[in-house]
Amino acid sequence: MEKHAKNDVRPPSWQRNKWVATAGVVALVLICRAALLPRWTSLNRFCAAGPTAVHGLVSTTTGHVEVNASSPYGEFPVPNDPFRFLPCTFRTVPPDLNDTGHEQTWAKLFDPNPEHWSWGRPAANTSNVVGGGGGGDKYEGRGVYLCGYLDVALDYTNSSSDKRIARLAVTKYQASGLALNSTAGRAGAGAGAGKKSERTIVIEPGGPGGSGTSYAWRAAETVTQRFSDGKFDVLGWDPRGVNISLPAVACFPYDVDRDRWALFSGQYREVSPSPRAQLEIADAMNDAIFRACWEKYGDLGRFMGTAFVARDMEEIRKALGEDELTGYLVSYGTGIGQTYASMFPDSVGRMILDGTEYVRDHRLLGGFGFTALDNVTNAWHDGFLGECIHAGPKYCTLAQPLNNGTQTVALDDLGDRMGKLMEDLIERPVAGYSETSGPTLITYTAMVSAIYGALYNARSWPGLARMLCELEAGNTTLAATFLENWYYDPTQPCPAIVPKPSTEELTSLVVCADSYDAPQPAEGLDWWLSLWANMTEQSWIAGNSRFYSVFPCRQFIKYWPHPAEVYRGDLDHTLKHPVLLIAETYDPATPLRNGRRLAQEMGKNARLIVHHGYGHSSRDTSNCTDSIAKAFILNGTVPESAETDCYADEKPYLYGHKNETSPAGIKLVGQLHEHPEDPVKEWREHLKELAAMNPRLLPGH
Repeated sequence: MEKHAKNDVRPPSWQRNKWVATAGVVALVLICRAALLPRWTSLNRFCAAGPTAVHGLVSTTTGHVEVNASSPYGEFPVPNDPFRFLPCTFRTVPPDLNDTGHEQTWAKLFDPNPEHWSWGRPAANTSNVVGGGGGGDKYEGRGVYLCGYLDVALDYTNSSSDKRIARLAVTKYQASGLALNSTAGRAGAGAGAGKKSERTIVIEPGGPGGSGTSYAWRAAETVTQRFSDGKFDVLGWDPRGVNISLPAVACFPYDVDRDRWALFSGQYREVSPSPRAQLEIADAMNDAIFRACWEKYGDLGRFMGTAFVARDMEEIRKALGEDELTGYLVSYGTGIGQTYASMFPDSVGRMILDGTEYVRDHRLLGGFGFTALDNVTNAWHDGFLGECIHAGPKYCTLAQPLNNGTQTVALDDLGDRMGKLMEDLIERPVAGYSETSGPTLITYTAMVSAIYGALYNARSWPGLARMLCELEAGNTTLAATFLENWYYDPTQPCPAIVPKPSTEELTSLVVCADSYDAPQPAEGLDWWLSLWANMTEQSWIAGNSRFYSVFPCRQFIKYWPHPAEVYRGDLDHTLKHPVLLIAETYDPATPLRNGRRLAQEMGKNARLIVHHGYGHSSRDTSNCTDSIAKAFILNGTVPESAETDCYADEKPYLYGHKNETSPAGIKLVGQLHEHPEDPVKEWREHLKELAAMNPRLLPGH
């Protein structure tokens, strides 16, 4: 677990990260289900301190709770705070929905000892490091993480008679930190020290199913620095049904049960002896999953669509007390943002949509899947392979000639080699071995899933290239380690507290609710079989994964035929402020054409940055993109042109290299850094980020 300073504990995330089992270790499932723990616990920076019961759906009342505990920074929760914020510790997890005294329960979680709270990183200025501030405040100059929750109507369309609620988990990074009671007005304490910022940047990482609280823990300090020079607070929330928000939609009692059936029902088309038979299995499993969701949650599936999430975001804006929403919304978060802007045009402030979807696509049956395939092949060919050739063998192992030859590797030849490697895996899995799990199989399904996930983050490419190079040469160790994504240690006893299952079914409920009224094909399963073939033919990398994300919708209306609300209006409403769109040229999930279609429909209400780079959203750093985005968030400045081109500052494989030129003549900048010494460590870091964004992107899933 990361610690920024002595006694500066950063709680693990609320997100319970589940890592998908691979085919070679299915037998372990039956040994001890409770022993299946999250593998990379360093990602969990905010976790529950005990077991969580199945949550009921009840109404609660609100009111101020007097708190006796005090600290040098005052009492929490602060009176009349709608979020009931407490400084984050391991204990600050929202109370159960069936807790009629939830505010009293929550207030008792306040720990008055600031050494137990989660503080931001020390400022670069040495006067602001721990113990460096004057006046006895050892945390002066450091932001603080505050945890809370907000109760909203479960059914906005019928809230007068349906008193059930959803409880949204919220994490806010308060950039100004906190002010000591005795020094709140002290000169030198910093302007606004201990106060809410002028604007709050609301963030959402995507999915559907991505955890905003986890995103806040990972990225809030970076977001406020990137877009506001550290001036604005950052707030992330778990959308309804996700993670620690309640009710949390997990339709399997244990993650291992989901893993078990995913191995059976999620095989890729290319390795299935009979695609039709495989589709029958997957269809039956989807029916069983939705039946389980219905048995466990009843009509809850009617209230999970994007329109309700947009309404929740409006309630967050109101609770912040801000006249307009300031936001940085990514991937599926841009779908929330588009819907929000259309439903609440007068509430739209300085809002950035990065990695843009086009929500009209989501109204089509299968549209969430088949409309996002066109960029994946280019990201693989021009990006992963092409930039490898450009960087050369010093920085990309795959650019080394075969058999220690001297001839320069050509792009088309490298593409053919990787194609053959994949075809060989279709014919027969490769036997592998890793120290952690012993014998294993390197399968086509797991390998393709790993490649697709890597296209989201170009910084993972050197490790993946090395793994593929070694596999091509017959060395399976690295591949076995990369693709082994669960943890089981038979030498350890089963834990006394069974981990809470992850909320993956929420993804299907949202995707299918948003397209519920699309005409059902008369051809039935044959139509879906044809769609599957077309998607995998269009993209062998993403076709299977994207198909499996939409195929459950064949069964959705059997259980929830009429979602309570969907948005079906236009996207060209006159907004209080224009929206800033960022769309990437080589984004494997949200193609540039999405941003251009959205910008065309929104007209004068949007400006588009065409971000020339690799990966999902603008993670491929560009000073051009960042300067426009910062001016927008800080000052409301928008580009004059409807579309602006920005280019990434560096190239993949060459990030951080200095004073050298690649074989292709590309100038290298930054710090000199050779091949990663520990590709497994870097790959695991990549998987952590991928899991937080969307667990379904993990290899083998």
